[in-house]
Amino acid sequence: MEINLPYLMAENPISKVDFSQRVLDWFDLYGRKNLPWQKSVSPYRTWVSEIMLQQTQVSTVIPYFDKFMQRFPTVCDLANAPIDDVLHHWSGLGYYARARNLHKTAQQVCTEMAGEFPTDPVELESLPGIGRSTAGAIASLSMNLRAPILDGNVKRVLARFAAIDGWPGKAQVLSQLWELAENYTPDQRVAEYTQAMMDLGATLCTRSKPQCNACPLSDACLAYVQNDWQRYPGKKPKKTLPVRTAHWLVLSNEQGEVLLHQRPPTGIWGGLWSFPELPEDQSVDAFCRDQFGLEVSLGEKLPVRRHTFSHFHLDIHPQQLLLRKRGCVVFEANDLVWYNTHRPDARGLAAPVARLLDELT
Repeated sequence: MEINLPYLMAENPISKVDFSQRVLDWFDLYGRKNLPWQKSVSPYRTWVSEIMLQQTQVSTVIPYFDKFMQRFPTVCDLANAPIDDVLHHWSGLGYYARARNLHKTAQQVCTEMAGEFPTDPVELESLPGIGRSTAGAIASLSMNLRAPILDGNVKRVLARFAAIDGWPGKAQVLSQLWELAENYTPDQRVAEYTQAMMDLGATLCTRSKPQCNACPLSDACLAYVQNDWQRYPGKKPKKTLPVRTAHWLVLSNEQGEVLLHQRPPTGIWGGLWSFPELPEDQSVDAFCRDQFGLEVSLGEKLPVRRHTFSHFHLDIHPQQLLLRKRGCVVFEANDLVWYNTHRPDARGLAAPVARLLDELT
């Protein structure tokens, strides 16, 4: 059943069949067919790639995906791995809740589903970290089931094609885009169509300088006909990001090892290893003595560096410290460890922590 959206009132609207056929014909000639997750296709490999590709470019994901698959070739290998090892292989990709949810979902699939992913997109969506679009991608790309997707690239293609006004983060705009995605997803060759729509957005219908002349949909695209592609999709309302401050204690012992602290499992950099953070209302001496049973002396203050999250800036003030006297705390027994920067182990590190450790070595 065709849906009542503005593009249907254009002079030469194209049918659902024509839309998908144009997209598939273009894909046969120009689509991407040699990405690592397109080889030995499975729900597991598709799922991992889709989670990695959220907020991250393909060129960045490829080496991470290859290493991840080498270390965790099956969903049960991932389920049985320590979370530290999973976070270590995710270090640098950001948005670490994705890695924690990967681990949780792998355990659920391995223990409750005998290692087999559900074939129902609704059931897939019930798993940790899998939203509607990711569930659709897993079902369509790895099982060839008819399930629409709506990642960032597809949102852009459809918003321009149908001249859907407004930011896709708004419920009404998102609902219209989902209606379009559902309407145009074909009954046959679903995997190829899904990949083709992502490829169109990634390679032709880009945020800036789209190659409309090469697009198979351009003659029926309202944004192109109106010569107003910049308008779609609507931009997220701008807001000024607040600035927070963190004082990191970079404490070295006699062997040149550095004290690291494992962050709580939830929140910013949840479960990753970082430098101890000095509360605003405490002195360095008192904090190190009370928390770690250590006597320290001040070293060099390192340059301030800024790390930006989606919702705030973090200005990091690192302070080097030298160990003067040890206490009786057994660090390896809890959330503290002396980290050997010359022989690093498999430990999940936040990106700015890893960069600072590189500077120290």
